[in-house]
Amino acid sequence: MSEKNSDPLADSCFENQTHIMSIYPTSTEPRHPFPRIVYMGTPEFAVEPLKALLAEGFNIVAVITAPDKPAGRGKKVQSSAVKVFAVEQGIQVLQPEKLKDPGFLELLQNLKPDLQVVVAFRMLPESVWKMPPLGTFNLHASLLPQYRGAAPINHAIINGETESGVTTFFIDDKIDTGKILFREKVEIPLNYTAGDLHDKLMNTGAKLVVKTVASIISGDWKEIPQDALVNPGEILHEAPKIFKENCQINWNHKGQQVQNFIRGLSPVPTAYSWLTTDDGPLLNVKIFSSSYIPENHSFAPGTIVIPDKKTLAVAVKDGYISIHSLQLPGKNKVDAPSFLNGYKDISRYRFVNE
Repeated sequence: MSEKNSDPLADSCFENQTHIMSIYPTSTEPRHPFPRIVYMGTPEFAVEPLKALLAEGFNIVAVITAPDKPAGRGKKVQSSAVKVFAVEQGIQVLQPEKLKDPGFLELLQNLKPDLQVVVAFRMLPESVWKMPPLGTFNLHASLLPQYRGAAPINHAIINGETESGVTTFFIDDKIDTGKILFREKVEIPLNYTAGDLHDKLMNTGAKLVVKTVASIISGDWKEIPQDALVNPGEILHEAPKIFKENCQINWNHKGQQVQNFIRGLSPVPTAYSWLTTDDGPLLNVKIFSSSYIPENHSFAPGTIVIPDKKTLAVAVKDGYISIHSLQLPGKNKVDAPSFLNGYKDISRYRFVNE
């Protein structure tokens, strides 16, 4: 880890992994040199840490992930990204519908997990997270205790944060409140989208998961209560799940706020607005990328301004949002020049708050 991103919680080494063997009963059978790890995760974000653990030779005895489900326009049954990778690696996969199901709990118990690693999964019942003797830890995509919840990456960008990070912590009976093991900070460039930050934290998180596992195995770690990391007067931001109704752009907001909102929802779940004329229908338009241009003007918020054939600008209180890529209902995503070529009378339209 670089000195630039150092964190008080990150200052530990993890050598001398041999004493952990004492947790195993005496046996004449050959054993893997590392404890038995059960890995839990579902989306792409959880694949990279699993890859990293396998690359370091850790003993992943099973993966637990979401059941296969229909997805996409054709509603074709699809497996999670973690399952696809685990199957490729020949790792046993469990896909319980309910984590409290007695049959699943028996299967999990029979795996004899020493440690459980959770990345982008669901809330675990106590009967699951208390099972392994070395505990169960989670990787969270924020610098806890900031941005507890299901969508920390989106909310960090929406709020205009200039730094974020990843945290590993032992799971307890509440959501994202357990004692912290390690944190790693990353910078958020001004033009970053949620997708950009997702990829950066995915890679940073993979390294932190490896470090955390190695530290737990060696016994070289300490728990830090989250309250101890809150500075006097610091406001804690939450990161609740984002639904479609939360994704509509409000053109009455200041330009940088609108720009952060679009960045924070790109590429998914995607910010949207309503495009209309005085006598026309409302068209739901998804906006994927944009930039903010500060400027004084007299246009009402939502007014479309076309300074040239390649620029689609929308007025906000203190300037314009220049839209770079967007998508109309039933159409493919296009750039601004392509959109303008298809709407010769675009000056008749405006974006409105429904």
